[in-house]
Amino acid sequence: FTDIIIVNEDSKNLNGLTHIHLPGGPTAYYKLTSVKLSKDIPNCGRPINVKPEVILNNFGTRLGQRVARMLGALFGARPDFKGRRVATFHNQRDFIFFRHHRYIFDGPEKANLQQLGPSFTLKLRWLMKGTFDTKSGEYEWIHKRREMDTSRKRFFL
Repeated sequence: FTDIIIVNEDSKNLNGLTHIHLPGGPTAYYKLTSVKLSKDIPNCGRPINVKPEVILNNFGTRLGQRVARMLGALFGARPDFKGRRVATFHNQRDFIFFRHHRYIFDGPEKANLQQLGPSFTLKLRWLMKGTFDTKSGEYEWIHKRREMDTSRKRFFL
């Protein structure tokens, strides 16, 4: 295994995701919102058992590139293009949107997307060096709401 993902829930609502990259870290904690499971998405397709292509959009800063490498490592380095499966992580205003699609060609220049689910939104809360250790672990970055959310034009990822 290369990663461990722990999903937190409160009253049957998913609200947090801890991502631990093995063997030596880093560890990231995300706030999890707008979760739609496959059964809640209309006309949702069934995923096939192939590695998807991974698309990482708008991770421009040093912190963003570090997070993007962690997220990209979840699916492996060698995608299977014959499966036409795509996992997209799109960063917009420090929110990371995840979508999972299959693309189908309708001609030489036209393609359609079929959502496979699930879809959700992540907001990075902290990034820690090494594996998960909240007592003596060293934090690389912590989102401090009152200090950092003062400008709508400043983004960290």
